Parts: sequence; structure tokens; C-alpha cells
Amino acid sequence: MKGPAGLLGFCLIIASVDCRPAPESPPLSLEVEQITKGPQNHFFGYIGHVQNIPWNGSGRYLIALRVGFHDRMPTPDDPADIVLLDTTNGYAVRRVEQTRAWNPQQGTMFYWNPDAPETQFFFNDRDPETNRVFCVLYDIEQARRIREYAFEDTPIGNGGVNQKGGSFAGINYGRLARLRPVTGYPNAYDWTDGTLHPENDGVFLVDVTSGRKRLLVSFRQMRDALVEGHPRVDRTALFINHTLWNRDGDRLYFFVRGNFGDRATRVNIPMTVRSDGSELTEQTVFIGGHPEWESGAQMIGTVDNRLVIYDSSQQRVIEELGTPTVFPDPGNDVALSPDGDWVVQGIEDGSRNAYAVYRRSDGAWAHTGWFDQGDYDSGPLRIDAGPKWNRSSDHILFSSLTNDPEPTRQLFLIRVMSDR
Repeated sequence: MKGPAGLLGFCLIIASVDCRPAPESPPLSLEVEQITKGPQNHFFGYIGHVQNIPWNGSGRYLIALRVGFHDRMPTPDDPADIVLLDTTNGYAVRRVEQTRAWNPQQGTMFYWNPDAPETQFFFNDRDPETNRVFCVLYDIEQARRIREYAFEDTPIGNGGVNQKGGSFAGINYGRLARLRPVTGYPNAYDWTDGTLHPENDGVFLVDVTSGRKRLLVSFRQMRDALVEGHPRVDRTALFINHTLWNRDGDRLYFFVRGNFGDRATRVNIPMTVRSDGSELTEQTVFIGGHPEWESGAQMIGTVDNRLVIYDSSQQRVIEELGTPTVFPDPGNDVALSPDGDWVVQGIEDGSRNAYAVYRRSDGAWAHTGWFDQGDYDSGPLRIDAGPKWNRSSDHILFSSLTNDPEPTRQLFLIRVMSDR
């Protein structure tokens, strides 16, 4: 099978592989290992951008979901196990909790708490009787939920934890279940049904310590800011995807979307806002894929089929990353390593994913071989590339379909091995 132009180091991978880049590039090799197995499915969900790291503070534990099926969306009666994988014991699996608020693409929005990354993590859940969504803070040392962020009037879940800690962005997963099922929780309660631009919904900011919430920006405010340049916004039910905090924790980037099933009338507009709710700004330069924050106001994304660094304050491209040979699919999922020196991006070819790994400091790069998506290359059950870095910037986690012996979704690690 032929991959995209420029994809080097093709390898058929079953468990591990060594893939080397072109001779003119500094030495770099990648080794891939499957770390979970069936008959149950294991996955993390979402992308590792904005330092959404699956490993706890010391790196001993990886967090994941474990479910018994992968061929349909979950119902409220399909809880997923929350498990820890012990890196010091052959990735032995230990169940610690359950959640009823999850989907195959984003999981349950796991985030280790930046203020206590060794023992505490966030996940979303829902009340099985009311279907109201809420966020949970769990402590593995205490083996219990130490806080539930449940709001009767606006039952929101975590949409992204501030990278500096102290707060998270809350969004309405019931509205997402209606308007973009792939990112919502089926049958979750939505207090805005029938309202195009509600004044009591949008992006919330929740204080982790006090538990208080405030509406950072409403859908009505988004409508008012965008309608002059985008008249269709006025007659479109809007929703939010990808609430992404920058590394300084003072800016939030998100997509205002609507009519996503109809390309002719689709609304898909990026915006930024300050953490105090000021400077709500349309980003007139659309950076494609699932963008990532670099530093300050700078982001990593795709413009004109190039992977670039984009300044969201100046609203202009300031640098290109790599080349089309290094990044043959620049619109795919991308993640910047915690130390800022490495970029990993997915490469999709039909029903297969591969990964490009690039070192910014000297241009070293390599590609993995291909991994199977099966029939899940689109739609609500799709297996996105979704690469996720560890804290020491030398391992990457992803999921893929594998046969052991039946097809299941499992977790794999890429080890980045540099000779310098």
C-alpha cells in the first residue's frame, strides 16, 4: 500500500519498530510498543495538545479508560472503567473509578491536576437519574472523589484545565450531544435546547479551590461579535469545541461552530479570549487541524497546507515548522512536547495512521510505520491520531485498532531515541 508523498521509513508494525529518517537528518529513531491488550478496549481520548499529559507527576502511572465495546456510541447505562497503568510493573491495569460521561473520540477529558499532578486528576461524569453532567476531582492516594463540580442550573463538564492550574473551562456536553454528537455525551441534559444563542451558556470558568463558576463568554456575546462579518451566525445554533488554554494560562482559544453536518452552511470560526473575559477576538486567520499553543500568544497549526507558528495577537504566520516531507499531513492532530523542542503530528492515509516526530532545535525527524483505524477513519467512532507526550518529552502515547484475537482499541507507546 502506498502512503502519502514524502512518508519515509515505512514499517509494518505489530509490537515494535525502529524507523530512521533520511541520511541528511541528524540521527533519530523511534521504537513503538503495544502496552495494553484485549479482550477489553483501552484508550485515553483526546489529543495531547495544551500539555494534556496521560502520565502522573512522577511518570509511574498512565491513566486510561477501559470499555467492553468499540462499535457504537455509549449510552448513559454504559459506564467506562477508569484505570491506572503501572509503568513499573509491565503496565499492569488497576481499576480506580467509573464514569458515565465519555465518548470514543475525547474519552472523559482526563487531566492530571497541575497543582497536584502526582495524585489528582479530573474527569467528567453524569448523574444516572437526571443525566446532568459534572466534573470530578479524584485523588489516587486517598482512593476517592475529593470534589464534584456539579451545577444544577448549568450542568457543565471540564473542557480543558488551565495549564497553570487553579481553574478549568466548562462547557455544555448536552448541547454538544445534540449539535456535534462525536464530541458530546449521548442523552446528556441540555438546558439550552431550542435556543440558538443562549445568554446563560457558552464557556464557563470554574475555580478549582472554591468550586465557584462564572460565565466567561456567552453564546450571545459570540453571536454579537461575529454576526456582522458572518450573517449566517444569526440563524445558526452555535456550539463550542476545543477550549484550549495557552501555556501562560491567560488566554483561551476555541472554535465557535454550527451546522457542522452541512459544509454549505457550516459555521467554524476560531476565537480567543483572556482569562478575565476581556478581549473576545475573532481570529481571522484560520489555522487548521487541532491547533496547539506554543508560547505566549503563539500557536501551532496549519495555513496553506503548511505547519506553522501563528501569532494570535498579530494574527499572522511568523514561522514554518519542518517541510512537507517531514509533515505530509499538516492538518492532522499535533502536540508540542513539554520542553517545547519536539513536535509530533499524525499522518492519515485512508484507514491508517502514522506519526511524524520532529526536533525543532536541529531539524531531526522520523516517521513511524502505519497503524490500523479499521472502519473508524471518520464519524463519531473514529480513531484519531491523538498523540500525547509524557512529562520528560521522550515518550508519546496513542491508540490504534489491533487484533488480539478480536479487533480492539489498544494503547501504544512511541519511544523517541536520540543519538545526540
